[in-house]
Amino acid sequence: MVKKGEKEKIAAVFGGAGFIGSHLCERLLEEGYNVICVDNFISSGQNNISHLLRLPKFEFIKHDITKPLDLEKKSDLDKFQVNVFGLSEVYNLACPTSIKNFEKLKMETALTNFMGTKNTLDIALKYKSKYMYFSSQVVYGNFEKGDFVNEEFFDGVTNQLDPRACYDEGKRFAETLVDVYRDTQKLDTKIVRIFRTYGPRMLLGDGQMIPDFIVNAIEGKPLVLHGSDDFRTSLVYVSDVVEGCMKLMYSESNGPFNIGNPDIHKIKDVAEKILNLTESKSGLTKGEDLLFLREGAFPDITRAKEDIGWFPLITLEDGLRKTIDYTKAHKNLLVFRTEV
Repeated sequence: MVKKGEKEKIAAVFGGAGFIGSHLCERLLEEGYNVICVDNFISSGQNNISHLLRLPKFEFIKHDITKPLDLEKKSDLDKFQVNVFGLSEVYNLACPTSIKNFEKLKMETALTNFMGTKNTLDIALKYKSKYMYFSSQVVYGNFEKGDFVNEEFFDGVTNQLDPRACYDEGKRFAETLVDVYRDTQKLDTKIVRIFRTYGPRMLLGDGQMIPDFIVNAIEGKPLVLHGSDDFRTSLVYVSDVVEGCMKLMYSESNGPFNIGNPDIHKIKDVAEKILNLTESKSGLTKGEDLLFLREGAFPDITRAKEDIGWFPLITLEDGLRKTIDYTKAHKNLLVFRTEV
């Protein structure tokens, strides 16, 4: 929290109009930061941040981070005096995450993981900012189905020529690049490995299932289950993810940390719980097997508990209630997947 009399802190959030990014922007504003949100809306939308655009401490820049960005040349940011105060923190969440558009966005995904990470690291280096990279559970590669993985698990190396490699191997290389900057440039970097997250503002119509379950349940349409009948997943509520990231940024640790919920659920059971919570008469129906939608590993969060005192607080039922209530109240602001 920025206290009265202290120099105001400035944070840059790349991918800030996305699902997790928009919640992070909100939290930083609550903490008193001036927030620069950068996004190109490739798998997000302006509606995620429309309620923030009127706030004097928030500025949005539409930009493709695979290309260099000079913040000091953006006149909208003059009021923050970045040239004088620099940036306190840089958060890099930028990466296309559209499940149904995955095949069409392979090049953008690969370049964002490589060039986007480099460009955001260079911005942090210029201002000697703290830097946080949002990685993913996919870096653990191949593992036995149902495995709980900790940060030392690296036996399951990913296949660099796999159809998903632009994302999976891209995230692994991005972690390497972040660590090289920490080692050679003495940059204070942090790495979080995010496991499957849910909550308000998830992209609709994209195979994410939970947001589509809720909308379909409310509208009386069938809930579409993608993947196998026994598809299991960990599910962490978005505010818990943001809290974990803030705890790490304020700590002396660099990570990496697993940020996820070790409670495991069958996705079919989650769908039925949503039907109960919405009192919907809808049924369940079988969907597609989507390349980008894999069961994934389950998170061992021992290190996060011991090193930064983080663990998820929101139960699945409470999180679903919050998401359902938001969806009912903000249906006109929900962001749907667009074809690219």
